[in-house]
Order: sequence, then C-alpha cells, then structure tokens
Amino acid sequence: MAGGKGANLGELVRNAFPVPGGFVVTTHAYEIVARGGRNVRAYFERVEMPGELRQAITGAYAALGGGPVAVRSSATAEDLPGAAFAGQQDTYLNVVGEQALLDAVRRCWGSLWTDRAIAYRARLGIDDAEVKIAVVVQSMVAAEVAGVMFTADPVSGDRARVVIDASGGLGEAVVSGLVTPDHYVVSGRDGRIDFTPGRREVVIRGVAGGGVTHESGTAEAGARLPDEVVTELVRLGREVAGHFGRPQDIEWAYAGGRVHLLQARPMTALPPPPVGRLNPVQRRLATVLLEYLPERPYPIDMSTWVPYGPAGLMSRIMGSFGVRHAFEGFLREEDGVAYALLPRTPRPTVRTLAAPFQVLAKARRYDPARWTGDRRFRDYLAQVEELAARDLKAMPWAELVRVPRQALALVAPVADLRTDYLPGAGLALLRLLVTLGLLRRRVLFADLLHGARTRTSDTNRALEHLAEVARRTKALEADPLPPEFAAGLAAFLAEYGHRETASPILVTPPAWADAPEVVLDLIKVLAGERAPTGEPVPDGARGPIGEPHPCGETDDALARLLTHPLLRGAGRRARIVRWVEAARAGVAFREDSHFYFTMPQPILRRSLLELGNRLCEAGVLEEPEDVFHLRLEELEAIGDVADLEAIGDVADLQAGESGDVAGPRVAEGERLRETVRARAAKREELSGVRLIDPAAVFPVAETGEALLRGAPAGGGSATGPVKVIRKPADFGRLASGDVLVCPYTNPSWTPLFQSAAAVVVDTGGAASHAAIVAREYGIPAVMGTGSATSVLQDGQLVTVNGDTGTVTRST
Repeated sequence: MAGGKGANLGELVRNAFPVPGGFVVTTHAYEIVARGGRNVRAYFERVEMPGELRQAITGAYAALGGGPVAVRSSATAEDLPGAAFAGQQDTYLNVVGEQALLDAVRRCWGSLWTDRAIAYRARLGIDDAEVKIAVVVQSMVAAEVAGVMFTADPVSGDRARVVIDASGGLGEAVVSGLVTPDHYVVSGRDGRIDFTPGRREVVIRGVAGGGVTHESGTAEAGARLPDEVVTELVRLGREVAGHFGRPQDIEWAYAGGRVHLLQARPMTALPPPPVGRLNPVQRRLATVLLEYLPERPYPIDMSTWVPYGPAGLMSRIMGSFGVRHAFEGFLREEDGVAYALLPRTPRPTVRTLAAPFQVLAKARRYDPARWTGDRRFRDYLAQVEELAARDLKAMPWAELVRVPRQALALVAPVADLRTDYLPGAGLALLRLLVTLGLLRRRVLFADLLHGARTRTSDTNRALEHLAEVARRTKALEADPLPPEFAAGLAAFLAEYGHRETASPILVTPPAWADAPEVVLDLIKVLAGERAPTGEPVPDGARGPIGEPHPCGETDDALARLLTHPLLRGAGRRARIVRWVEAARAGVAFREDSHFYFTMPQPILRRSLLELGNRLCEAGVLEEPEDVFHLRLEELEAIGDVADLEAIGDVADLQAGESGDVAGPRVAEGERLRETVRARAAKREELSGVRLIDPAAVFPVAETGEALLRGAPAGGGSATGPVKVIRKPADFGRLASGDVLVCPYTNPSWTPLFQSAAAVVVDTGGAASHAAIVAREYGIPAVMGTGSATSVLQDGQLVTVNGDTGTVTRST
C-alpha cells in the first residue's frame, strides 16, 4: 500500500532512524481515483479528488504542521529486486499549502504514465496493469548540505567502503546530475576519509511561498563536511544496510547540526565484492569456468545442468580421487539469480594419498582407444535414443515434469566412463611429453596430436562438405532449399545437432538442432572459401565411433620425429608410433566423451520449454522461456500442489470462480508469476555486471607497444582486420582473412577457424579447445587477454603473434 519508497521509510521510522516526519497517500487512494478514467498522465493531473480523500490528505498535512513538504512518488514496482525506478516518477520539493499539495499528489499519480516510466517498465517486463502508486509526503529539510550515500562502492563492489556525494543546498542537484559533487570515500578497515572536492556549479534552495530556485554555486565551492558528520553518515548508512540485509542507496540532508535520512533503497547493478588475489589453482579454475560461462546462468541452469553437466562431472571425477570442492559452489546467488563467480580451492583428503595407485590401476585396465566398446557407453546411447524419441507434447503434466530428472540421470554413466578412462589418456599424453623432452623434440608435441580423429574434426569436415554442396547448388540463395542440401542439412543436424551454441554447462542456450540458423551461418562462412581439397567426410558419415587416426610415416610431425638418431631401430620406431597412437587416442577420448556427454542437454531443454508452454497455456507465464527463471524443484512442486490444470487460467479464476479451490489455484499461479517477474528484473539489473572481474583472473600485463597481451597458444603470426564476434548469431559476419576476436569459444565455434587469419579470445588458456583447434588449423591464437572484445574494434588492422601472446597495431 505504501509503495517501495514508503515501505522503506516506514521501516526506518519504526527503527528510530532520523527520518523527517510525514505520511503516505496509499495506493488505495490512487485506485479510487483511477477507477474513473484512463491510464494517461493528463487524466490524473486534472482529476478532482473525492471529498473524503481530499480531507484525509489535508488533515494529515495539517497534523504535520502545514509547512513546506517534499512530495515523492512511491510505486509498488519499486519493491522488485533490481527495479530501482530511480527518477522514473516525479518528486516535488518545497510544496507549500493545501492546494499545492493536492496538485503535487495528482502530478505524482500522473507520472506513473509518462513515456519514460512506461518504457522503463516495459524493459523490465512489468505489466502496466499490475503497477500502482503511493505518494510520500515529508516535512521539508532546509538542507545546508545534502546528497547521496552508497554503503558499498558502486564501481568496485567493495562492501567495506562507503561512498558519499555531497553538495550545498538541496540534494536534488546531486541526484539529477546538475553538479560535480564533493566526493568522499570512507574505508571500512581504518575509517580513512578520502576527499575529492567538487565544483558545485549549482545550488538548489527552497523559496518562500513554495518552489525552488537554482543559484550559482561558485561561492560555495571548497566547503567540506566536517569529519564527524561524515563519520555519522557512515554509521547510519551501515546500520540501515544491516537492517535491510543488503547495501543501500540513501538520500540524506544535513541541517542545523543534524543528519536526516530522506529515503533508502537497495543498490542496484552492484558488482560482486572484489575477490582479492586468487591463488594459482583458483585462477586456473576461473580460466576454465569463464570460458564455460559466456552468459549469466538462469535459475533453471543452476538447478539442472550446472551441477549435473560438465562442471558436475569434473567435480565427481575429482571426488573419486579424494579431492573435495573442485568445481563445486563456484557461483553465488542473490535474490534467486546467479550473481558472482568465485572458484573454491580444491581440498585433498586422506583418500588422495591413494590416487596415484588408483590412476595406475585404471590406466592399466581401461584403454581410451577402446572406450566406445564399453557396455556402459552402448547402454547410455540406447537410453538417450529412447528418451529423445518420446513425445513430450502428448505427456500429461505428471509424466512430463519427471522428464528433466530422467535426462539428468542419463549423464551418470558418462561420468563413470570419464573417471575410468581419463587416467589412461592422461598417462599416455604425459609419457609422450616426457619422451619428447628426453629427445629434445618437445616442440613437436602439439603437431603430433593433430592427427587424432575426433567427433569435432568429423563435425568440421561434415560442415565443409555441406558448404561445398551449398556452393554447387546455390542453396544459401534459394528458397526453398534445394533437396540435396536440405537432406544433407537434416542428416547433419541428426548427427551433430546436440552440439551447444554457447556453453556446455548451461541448458538455456539452444543446441544446433534448435537453432539451425547458427549452422547455416557457419556454412555461409565456409562457402565463401575455396573448395576443400581431398574427399570430405559426407554429412553424418564417420568411421567407427571414437576411432583414432592411425599413425604412419606420412604424418609430417611423426616423420620428423622418426628421423631422430636414437630412433633408428625398428623396435624403437614401432614403440614411438604406438605411444603417439595412444596419446592421440587420449585426445580423442577427451573430445569425444564431451561430444556424447552433452547429448541429453537438448532433451532436457525441450522438456523444460514444454513445461513452460503448459504454464503459458494455464495463464501463469507469458512466454515459454520464462520457465528459465524458475528452479527445477519449483516446477516439480507444482505437481505436489495439484495437477497443472488445477493452477488453471489465473485470469479466469480471478474473473469469477469462487470457492475453496479457486483461492489456492490463484495464489499458486500468482506466486509463480511474481517469482518469475522478480528474478527477471534482477537479471535485467545485472545485465551489465560481470560475474567476476576479468583482471582478477587475467591480471593486466605490461603491454609495451602491444595493444594486448595474453597467453600464447602458438601458430606463428598473422595480420588481418579485426572482426569481433560476440555470440553464435554473429557467425555470418566473419569474412575470410579476418582476425576472429571473441569473448569465449567452444567446439561449436571451431569451424570459423578455417576462415580466420588468427584468433584472439578474452578467456581460456593454451589447453582450451580454441587453442588446440587453432594449432590444428595452423593459425595464431592468443588466449586469456581479458579485454580483447572491448579493446579491439571491427576493421582495425592488427598483427597477432601466437608465439609471444601479443596483439599489435599494424599499418
């Protein structure tokens, strides 16, 4: 009834904070007046109030003393997390007299329907019909100095710092940005006050009879709040933040030797607290996780694929060797929304002492070259195929709501397979690396692994074949698609369509099969290239699952290695070939097990969207994708309350159904809708806030003459124009010879490397997919720059050196 601003002020008054006296014209008063007209500003500004309402307002004004007051809007939507509504509705200062007060109240009501307020609500997905407005009336404080206080640093997110902006006169000059204010930063550790004087270009003051005047502030420049006043402000600010349980944005005024708090609201768009110095293990984990998290996870991600997908798999593998907390609890939530990324430091246990013996035992028992013959893998494929074939639309709610858990349960066998076969893969790679070191041929290590046949390389060859068909049939210019190309595309999506477009650990971004336009963009890029040499792999075709590419002396890197003087004997040469084959099988296992591990992901996503579609039909959600703002357990609880039909069409129930059943139905539907609305607003608030400061993961290095410096991933050097590709929807913008600059990569991005002159990535390291595939294509790669997508601009000519990890300006 009091709106967000009014409710918070009531809390402050109730807890004896120094708040000026006042009263609230509730939302009920607004509803009384709104019944007779339309939701347009002009109606409210000229409407006559009912006599009883008019008397109530003027009576409260008289009880307050009848002097100058501030009249502020207080919308109900201000209660939503992430919806600050700062400046969206009107405020009137130094209002004097009953008629002026009534006019100000009407104008506040009307300000709910300004173009800017309507657009703000639309951006946050807030239904106009559900918004109401109260009006706060406060005794005016004739401020000597006033301003705004943040109880956390709004730039760094440091909760130990308090930031105060102040200027002479009323605080409206600071709030509206009319002045360069005095700036105080108070450290919570030692209480030190850092002061930067402002210019105080304007001073706003109340005038006799009502209204305000803007005066030149030149004479006021240089004045500074006494330290004891700053200290008092900080004390009050921290107490207010402690009361509300989160950092606050507080407007205040200082007059007659006293501090007054005029309003308080939660800080919005506040970055996570600084993580400080990450230890080397945390930095390594953060490097991997940032590459996996190109966007903020939704609540449905947090309750499904984040704990069960690749991150959960790695946690399970590490746990099997006695290491706790690896890839666990790395995301923190606020108001039900993922807010900050901070990897935990893995902790070994007593069981870790036995890990070397476990690794050796598993390496001897489980050969990565034969992992696809394991019965567990064959059973897994059969179970995935069975679940994928089920008709989700035909299922009743009680059956459908169980499908997400069934999809998640499918991944457990692959986790077991990785636990068993990774030791053999790791030891094969280590053995080859050590051998090359002893032979002083370590430079050949990456090239020797290029011959590994993987499902990723199969995917890329199949795309090249489709691009060739597209060139020949002019498919990308045709509508409808030529039959040959359409059949090839369908076969490709049937084989490879479960590949992720954005992230392997999130379920909300679509897979290729659900976003075929991404595949068409890749084909468009590849079709602009020369026809590939040799016979391409037809769409969907492959050799035996997981079959490593056989070694032979036709391999250039292997041929160079076999010329070593110590490898002249036939026995030694044969042993080296076997060891290279084993290492390639290890690489193939890593790639291919990931390829198959993600097969349940699109099944899970489709089942969630079907749940969302059912909730749309019931009037609970507006779009099927709104289901992403709910957690899986919240969806499952719907079946515990009643069948889906029992939630019913909320609008119909509100329109007329009554009885014992209607109330719970409406309440449950409204609760879900409110949850979605609040989390959507919070997510929108955080849209410009990073999960972690990249500088904490990729410390800013001295670049010298270079534009950027990152982790070198090999490939020599190349020069070309920059093309920033931020998401799969941008794939079609890449032209042959461009330097691909991107925030992250995954296997789905690697076909672009055939066209790119070089690749520069914000995240990742030398062992990431992008680095490995870039080396296979022989193009330079620089990883983990932290800021390439913000420093480099489209069309800028640069030279990328993958050996030194630098990007320099070229002329």
